[in-house]
Parts: sequence; structure tokens; C-alpha cells
Amino acid sequence: MVKTLAAIGTMMTFDHEAELMKVATAHPKAKLVLQIATDDFKAVCCLSVKFGATLKSSRLLLGVSFHAGSGCTNPETFVQTISDTCCIFDKGADVGFNMYLLDISGGFPGSEDVKLKFEEIISVINLALDKYFPSDSVLRIIVEPSRYYIALAWMLTEQTGSDDEDESSEQTFMYYVNDEVYGSFNCILYDHAHMKPLMQKRPKPICDLPKMHVSDWMLFENMSAYTVAIASIFKRLQRPTIYYVMLGPTWQLMHPMSGSLLGACFPSACVSASLSLSLMNK
Repeated sequence: MVKTLAAIGTMMTFDHEAELMKVATAHPKAKLVLQIATDDFKAVCCLSVKFGATLKSSRLLLGVSFHAGSGCTNPETFVQTISDTCCIFDKGADVGFNMYLLDISGGFPGSEDVKLKFEEIISVINLALDKYFPSDSVLRIIVEPSRYYIALAWMLTEQTGSDDEDESSEQTFMYYVNDEVYGSFNCILYDHAHMKPLMQKRPKPICDLPKMHVSDWMLFENMSAYTVAIASIFKRLQRPTIYYVMLGPTWQLMHPMSGSLLGACFPSACVSASLSLSLMNK
């Protein structure tokens, strides 16, 4: 794998001396970026528990990479880590390494229901960069904003396959649907996601689920990042089929055409602008 990456000029990160030696054996001229640990204890997913070198153990060849944790809620994490990066750049310069690359990685929110908004994070990062890396610095910055771009792109539809009434004193029901935590809903276990289904029926005043029947539908919004992509296929579990849908006017803007719009569309390619869902929010 290392030799393949080297052949196409891909840079790689490392955070431990042992990893550095392994890469050096396979590709002595590799372009490496040191990933450093961050103070990400307030993030939803704390990646520095496993990844990242400390300032004390830092050795680098090209630049610095860090990840403030997925769903970071503390803007000072970025400030402190950019300060640490500046320190590492200075240490590298003292021993003859001239770094020019800073990889801020990802974890940026793509929705509005978060404690720390994307715009707030960018503002903090820009102020920290101005402070520790003035405009005359030779610095290349890259980021990995995959969650930011994709978070709101998909919705997941679930159909009730069967139901079962509990025989306890309180009336309760168990519904069996066609997806699970080993599939698209792995985000509940590993990404600390909170699901809010849109219902085919109006919910009760106390916000309990309405009584459902076999073949009733539920819809879950914002099911893009880290859902289907990392669903398990263990024991032949089936991943959901993906359909790409857009409003008719949007399709026209992207694909100008003459004549009837709907007549020219493929199934699931576009829908009428007057489409109204009969789904009620929980």
C-alpha cells in the first residue's frame, strides 16, 4: 500500500516513531505529515485518545496535521492546536526542516442543530492563523470538510416489517424495521447521533410514537455522513438502495432541456416542484 501511494505522489500522516520507520523501509523518500494530538475532550468523538503525537515526542519531515475531534464544541481547541503547530514548525526550523503544510483535517458540522456552528469555527481558525502564521509565512493549508458538505444530503426511509404488542401492564409495542444499528444506524453507537423520525401519521400530544401498522413509513433526515458508508454486510446484511432525487426546477438549471421536463426525466431523477410530503414531524 505504501509503495502504491508513493507511486501516485500521495502524502501520508504518522504519529509515532515506529510508523515512521515502517514507511521509511518501504519508501525512503516519502512525503510525511506529522499528526499531533489535540485537547479534544469536549468533542463528540475524541480522536486524540488514539491518534496524534504529543509536543514532547514530535519529529516531522514536511508539515503538521491535527484533528480537533468530530463535533468539536470548544473553539479554543483549534487555537491551542494551531499554537502548538507553530511551536513544532519553529522546532523543525531549528534542526533544518522547513515545514510549509498544515492539515486541519475535518469534523466540521454540516447542520444547524449543533453547539458550535461552522462559521464560528472558521472565524476562530482564521484569527489563530493570523496570530501564529502571519501573511508573509509560506504556509499551505488543507482541510477535510467531508461531513460539512454531505451531512444534509440524504434522508433515510424506513418501513415497518412487523409489530409485536408487549404483554406488560402498560400498552407498548415493538416495531421491526428494515435497517438497524449494524447498518445505517451505526451512527447512534459510534457517532452519538440522535434520531428524530418524521412520521406518516400525526404523533400523540405527549410526543409518543403513534400506533403504527405493517408497511407504514418513517423518514430520518440528515442521514448522510458516516451511515451507509460504514454499514456492515456481516451475515449478508443488505445496505439500503440509494435513489437520487431533486426538484424539477433544480434539474432544469443543471440540465437545460426543451419540451416537457417530467417527460424527459428518468425514474427518481426529479420530482415536481409542488411535491408535498404527508409526513409529520415527531
